Amino acid sequence: MNNDIELTTKTEDRETYLFRLYVAGLTPRSVSAVRNIRTICSKYLEGRSQLEIIDIYQQPHLASEAKIMAIPTLVRISPLPERRFIGDLSITERILAGLDITKGV
Repeated sequence: MNNDIELTTKTEDRETYLFRLYVAGLTPRSVSAVRNIRTICSKYLEGRSQLEIIDIYQQPHLASEAKIMAIPTLVRISPLPERRFIGDLSITERILAGLDITKGV
């Protein structure tokens, strides 16, 4: 019985991931990055992630403030430490490893 309580607590205490994805309009790489991070979030972080997509054509000041040098760029805001990934995010295993997300999560 005590183990059941611990398992429930661990499930409820899982961290929520906050991401910002900087894209440049509807370029093929930007569209691919959006699709890939949405797939990762739904498959590995279901109910535990928030994704904000920032189009630098519409909000260039946000890219400047965040010191974004390449597009697309994914920024993991939380949990800390902040991490950045550049590209279309197509190599899922590298993204999961970089985000410290295990496939069994």
